[in-house]
Order: sequence, then C-alpha cells, then structure tokens
Amino acid sequence: MSETSTDPGTDLRDRAAALDAADELAKLRERFTLPDGVVYLDGNSLGALPAGVAATTADVVARQWGELLIRSWEESGWWTAPERIGDKIAPLVGAAPGQVVVGDSTSVNLFKALVGGARLAAPGRTKLLVDSATFPTDGYIARSAARLAGLTVVPVDPSRAAEAMDADTAVVLLNHVDYRSGRLHDLPALTAAARAAGAVVVWDLCHSAGALPVGLDEHGVDLAVGCTYKYLNGGPGAPAYLYIAARHQDAFDSPLPGWNGHADPFAMTPDYEAARGATRGRVGTPDILSMLALESALDAWDGVAVEAVRAKSLALTDFFLACVAAYVPQGLVESVTPAEHEHRGSQVSLRCENAREVMGELIARGVIGDFRAPDVLRFGFTPLYVGFADAERAARTLGHIFG
Repeated sequence: MSETSTDPGTDLRDRAAALDAADELAKLRERFTLPDGVVYLDGNSLGALPAGVAATTADVVARQWGELLIRSWEESGWWTAPERIGDKIAPLVGAAPGQVVVGDSTSVNLFKALVGGARLAAPGRTKLLVDSATFPTDGYIARSAARLAGLTVVPVDPSRAAEAMDADTAVVLLNHVDYRSGRLHDLPALTAAARAAGAVVVWDLCHSAGALPVGLDEHGVDLAVGCTYKYLNGGPGAPAYLYIAARHQDAFDSPLPGWNGHADPFAMTPDYEAARGATRGRVGTPDILSMLALESALDAWDGVAVEAVRAKSLALTDFFLACVAAYVPQGLVESVTPAEHEHRGSQVSLRCENAREVMGELIARGVIGDFRAPDVLRFGFTPLYVGFADAERAARTLGHIFG
C-alpha cells in the first residue's frame, strides 16, 4: 500500500527526524566508527569502536612496544594504567578517585569482591544472597566463592531481596540491570537494606555503567564490578574493573594476592603485604594492549554527563516501544522490559515466537540486535551513537518481518 498522510510510518519518521534534530548528544556519533547503512542496537553486548582507538592501538604497538620496549612501563605510563584508567571510569559510576582499579575479567573481579566481601563481613554469618536471575557466570562464581568462604548460597528475587537480608547474611550479590529483561533494580534501597542488616553488598554494573547514573559513593555501596566492553565501548575482551569503597580498602583482603597488588612488588619478598588503596585489587601483569585501547575509548565520554545520557536513553526506548506498537501487528511481540522509567535500563527486550530466526532476519536487513534463549530479542540503546531514526528503522524492519 502506498504511503499517505495518515500512514503512521510517515508520522514516525517525521517525529524521529525532529527528535534527532533537537538531540544535543547527536553530534557524539562522530566520535565512533560505524558501518554505513547499519542500525547498531547491540551495544549492550559489544560497544561500537570509538574513532581514536585504532590510532592509539597502532602507537602502542609500533612505538611504545616496538621502539621503547620495556622502557614503556615507566616512560609510557604502563605501570600506572590500572589506577589511571580506573579514575577515568570512576565519575561514570559515581565514585571519587582512588576507588576503581582496572584489570582482569569481570568474573575474576567478582571472585575477588565476593571472597573479599565475605572476609569483611562480621564473623558467624552464613549466607550469600545471589540474584536468582543473574547472568550464569555470576552464579557459578558465587557458588565457588561461597564454598571457599564457608557460606551457603541463597537465590533471591531482587525485588524481594531486602526481605531476605538478616543477621545471618554475610554478602549480597545483585545485578543493577538484568541482562535478559533490561529491568533496573533499586540500587539505593537495596544497598541501604544490606547495610541495615550488616551485610556487605556487591553490585554487578555490567549493564548499567555508561548507560545511567549509578552513584556508588552517594549510596554507600561496598564493592562493585563491571565490564568495559558494553556501554563503555572498550573493545572485545577489554579489561573489567573493581570498585573498593575507600572505607573498606585497608581491610579488603583479596583472595588473589598477586605481585601487582603487593605494597612493594619489585622487592620480590616471599610474604605478601597488600598495597594501599584500590591497588590491592590488582593481581598479575596488566594486559597493556587492551587496557590502553580502553583508555582511548573512554575519551568518547569527554564533556558528556551521564544524566544527559540517561535522559536520551529513556526517550529512545520510549520511542522504540511506540514504533513497535505502531509497526508490529498486535499480539506478535511482548515487551518483557518494564514500562516504568524507574525500572528500565537502556535496553528493550521483546518476546516472540521463532526469536532466533527473527533476529537473524533483522541482522540480514541491517538491524543488529541479539537473541537470548529461548525467545527474547534484545535491543540495546547506546545514546552516544544511537539516534531516533535508528529506533524507528529497527521497529519498522521488525514490522516488515512480521508483515
């Protein structure tokens, strides 16, 4: 059917154009390298390539490593990179300097945080509460950490986690945003409940850092971990980070006391003495190539307020849901992402039949999201480079597939 003035597609495309024209963050797309003709809505799995990373990485390889060789540990600042880059991430998660250290994977940092958290907890406590819908690796790590610390894992629904916190609770592990549904959990209230119960709380920020304000210091979080390759655009396999609140640093006892976290790493003493501050969260020699790529990637955040990113994220996801409702025949998809802003992260998850095949067709048509078993289409909205026209095209393409 030909389009007319009553065609919702015309109205939605006009609205998208107007929203993009008024968007103060739209110019940030120039800070990224994206393929022409592609709508990229998978930044909640792997962020797009920031424009400066390729040149930085080439310099690290050719000059810093190729020419300066081992001198780069000092002359190029390799040795201090974990703390320096941690301080670049800190404002994005609401932390003062000196509390975030970069290195290792999220899984390794989670293990440090859970065992270290158990060692911070009061003696005699027996339970480790774990988000029952957590990303599988978090659950695997939690069970291993619990065995080492002599705790019992208790799965909890995050919406009811506060009710499960009691005098036997040593550590609470929660995800700020659920990876499958995009549900945002109440970090301030749940952190306050954990502290009231005398428990140590560990937050997984993988699906929130870089998409919305976190407020680690403001809300009194004890420990937190997160990856950097999603909304922080650090690149595939980019190193993760560990947040250790300043008040816990002197007592934080890492279960992985590597030489990089030693107070005097080059003394090569047989006995371990932990470094001061968040540095004690380091373990082995840092992965410099990926770490310095991450440092360059974080330049994309220069002058950007996380609050502005959050406002655009909510506007994008609202608009996408409106477009889906207009383009997709009723009853064929169901949103499993909360409609309420206070419960929504920066993704929209839609449940449908044959979801794997539908996502494959979307990708073939230039709209890249991802699939989560058994029946979920995930669309991540990264406000630094996703616009309203992208959201409209994605929904329209989905409608064509179902049409």
